[in-house]
Amino acid sequence: MEKEMQKSKMAVWGGLTNSCEKKKSKGEKEGYKHLNAEFQRIARRDKKAFLSNQCKEIEENNRMGKTRDLFKKSRDTTGTFHAKMGSIKDRNGMDLTEAEDIKKKWQEYTELYKKDLHDPDNHDGVITHLEPDILECEVKWALESITTNKASGGDGIPVELFQILKDDAVKVLHSICQQIWKTQQWPQDWKRSVFIPVPKKGSLKECSNYCTIALISHASKVMPQILPARLQQYVNRELPDVQAGFRKGRGTRDQIANIRWIMQKAREFQKNIYFCFIDYAKAFDCMDPNKLWKILKELGVPDHLTCLLRNLYAGQEATVRTGHGTTDWFQIGKGVRQGCILSPCLFDLYAS
Repeated sequence: MEKEMQKSKMAVWGGLTNSCEKKKSKGEKEGYKHLNAEFQRIARRDKKAFLSNQCKEIEENNRMGKTRDLFKKSRDTTGTFHAKMGSIKDRNGMDLTEAEDIKKKWQEYTELYKKDLHDPDNHDGVITHLEPDILECEVKWALESITTNKASGGDGIPVELFQILKDDAVKVLHSICQQIWKTQQWPQDWKRSVFIPVPKKGSLKECSNYCTIALISHASKVMPQILPARLQQYVNRELPDVQAGFRKGRGTRDQIANIRWIMQKAREFQKNIYFCFIDYAKAFDCMDPNKLWKILKELGVPDHLTCLLRNLYAGQEATVRTGHGTTDWFQIGKGVRQGCILSPCLFDLYAS
């Protein structure tokens, strides 16, 4: 079928090009118009058949639960969306068109939510009692647990490179992690984030109509991948059973099931139900790290682990990558680290 359609299109295209070269008389012009219309008709038919086949594959991937193939096929069919980041409005509502002005505005806007009056304190004191050392097997497990096919951080090194190097990468990263474990001091590159503005809705000239996603170094994800296991006993003891967010084995479905059960019982006994939904604006950006350290101390978290977390948050830096280039590096003084596996756990403790 495809070969026949290809032959028919080639025949029509051949006749069309010949007519273009020698269309002089009125009859030849009419023939040209006819062949052009025929070519357009066949092209529309083939495009419709192609899109129909693509949609069938998308529906099949959705039915089979192949999420990655589903979104890949959807992107291939519709094309990747690239939002055009043009001019941005300043605080007075005036349009900024110069690249440097736009970058400066993005830096100011991001600092407004990320920078506090008091930056997190760096703990320079000596920790006498250290927790058990990190093992190579823990580093290997952490490296294998990092999700692949993700954008790289500021260093540009993909996680697949570490996974290809296998034991060699594990040994190098284990040595770095052990040094951090003993000194509680983190490499500055591991504290850096690259923010990417992603449009949500509304005018693209307003910075508030964007959300920012953070790209961090894949190497910096190894230690935070190990730390939750050391914190788990303190987290589970503190968090109430009704808290299902960011907890293993629990999720939104559990809360929906609870609400449905309550509604059924209320209807059975003819009782009223009152729901209160609270939406925190920029919830992850509002956390005060200095208050978090006090909470961890009250929970009995060892000073060694608290010091590690405290020094990870101290001296954080970020840059915003815009369509006009990247901004200068600036300090981050509040909020949990985006893209870090520790953040949901710490936010749960802070919110509870």
